[in-house]
Amino acid sequence: MVILKFVIQYFSMEHFVVSARKYRPQTFKDVVGQQAITNTLLNAIENNHLAQALLFTGPRGVGKTTCARILAKMINSDGNTSEDEDFAFNIFELDAASNNSVDDIRSLTDQVRIPPQVGKYKVYIIDEVHMLSQAAFNAFLKTLEEPPKHCIFILATTEKHKIIPTILSRCQIFDFKRITVKDAKKYLKYIAEEQGVTAEDDALHIIAQKADGAMRDALSIFDRVVSFSGKNLTRQAVTENLNVLDYETYFTSTDLILENKIPELLIHFNTVLSKGFDGHHYIAGLASHFRDLLVCKNPSTIELLEVGEDTKLKYVEQAQKSSQSFLIKGIDIANDCDLKYKNSKNQRLLVELALMQLASITFDGEKKNSRHYIIPPSYFKSKGITPIPVIAPVPKSTETAIIQTQATPQKIEVKEKVLAKVAEPVIPKISINKPSKVTSGLSLKSIREKKEHQIRQMDVVIDEENLPREPVTEEKLLSAWNSYIKSLHAKGEKIMASIMEMEVPVLKETAISLTYSNETSKIELERSQYPLLAHLRKACKNYDLHLDITVNEEVAKKYAFTPQEKYEKLKEKNENIELLKRTFGLDI
Repeated sequence: MVILKFVIQYFSMEHFVVSARKYRPQTFKDVVGQQAITNTLLNAIENNHLAQALLFTGPRGVGKTTCARILAKMINSDGNTSEDEDFAFNIFELDAASNNSVDDIRSLTDQVRIPPQVGKYKVYIIDEVHMLSQAAFNAFLKTLEEPPKHCIFILATTEKHKIIPTILSRCQIFDFKRITVKDAKKYLKYIAEEQGVTAEDDALHIIAQKADGAMRDALSIFDRVVSFSGKNLTRQAVTENLNVLDYETYFTSTDLILENKIPELLIHFNTVLSKGFDGHHYIAGLASHFRDLLVCKNPSTIELLEVGEDTKLKYVEQAQKSSQSFLIKGIDIANDCDLKYKNSKNQRLLVELALMQLASITFDGEKKNSRHYIIPPSYFKSKGITPIPVIAPVPKSTETAIIQTQATPQKIEVKEKVLAKVAEPVIPKISINKPSKVTSGLSLKSIREKKEHQIRQMDVVIDEENLPREPVTEEKLLSAWNSYIKSLHAKGEKIMASIMEMEVPVLKETAISLTYSNETSKIELERSQYPLLAHLRKACKNYDLHLDITVNEEVAKKYAFTPQEKYEKLKEKNENIELLKRTFGLDI
């Protein structure tokens, strides 16, 4: 009885057909993601412009063989045949992977001569045509170029570059594209409804992403996940079955990075590793997650985000917490870790180091504070405070009365009453009140006072129009130049002093022209030009003075003597050198 029960159960079981075969498209309208190609083929059939040799090329699982079968069926249909008619007698499929010899192609060309018994055309579908040998390709050339009127060849391949150019030139080529995630998810949703499966939007999206543009792979993954989870397809079930890191892993990681929680982040990474995931997969996915967040920063680019609607809301929410500079820096660090991963001997440490660097991007500690503490004038205006301008000292010929009307923390006003006219332009000077007590340069108090001093300097207003611009003579310039050299010697800055002593400055209107024999001297002088110009302008009473430093390559060559050039130079100084050379038979 038990055996009979199992026999009855076995024969009553319905044979399972995989979704890729069960839902194979029967018309061009059912083909997913190849609208441009299917429309072209339909128009070619209607207008009788169909070529006799077609080449379908593209990645796996995008519908090349399916479109070839639909095309073979349509060109033989006259409108009176039933839909179930497949014209099997007129359609010949040849697998070039196993039938790639010259004899196989000769057998094919012999069959081509016989006209069809049913329908108009005999259609030969040669799959994986790139597997044909060189001799087989050459044997196929003549038949492919001038086939009989009743014969049409459809070649399909995933590697077009392996087909010889003489074959390509005889075919009309159709390039099949990868199926987008959106189209694949839409078709999976239709399959799920047909099979009575309740599927979450994110679950179908993960399957479509995992398929990588191949619809056949997407349907195979769908069958596997349905077998695992039953009629209720959830995101968690899909991620567990496919062994992929879901979005929540990267959302949690990013939150920990933004909050600078390095210990919790390392523990979270250890949990990922304990589930059997690879560190390389994790860090590459984190870089992609940062890219998706960066896409969400701008409403015009949010359409580039290929996720479900629920997940898209989470991305937009987290993108608001992340700055653009943080995301760009994060992508750079994660991508650098991705590139170094394979060559690293301690791969886990490499990823952990990258995670610690990521968590330190937004850390604003004592040693990593890059702000300059610059307070703009708008800040004082918003507080109702008017900055005190620095007033230049007035000469004796001018009598000035400064009346301070109000001196409150909220508002300070200074009124100046000029009683006499200024006789000559005056150089503005900035007066700084030095603290009575000298503090250490390394103390916190000195650092704070230095920053306060920098803030006060931001409010200094200097009237450049009243700066002196008296005529300058060569003697006055040289005197100021030499006095600055002496001050450098006194300070112990011998190198800078030597560079200034190498050349004599030449005055051309307000330009101080200097010509050096090498680039190094020019660079060193340019680095130290600001205190030098301040000294020269003050001493010469002309604030339009500026340096014009050039390098003369010919002068530079003058000092690079060869032995022969040194000898010639000595001869110019003493002609008896030549007599000495001949007398003793000397050589250079």
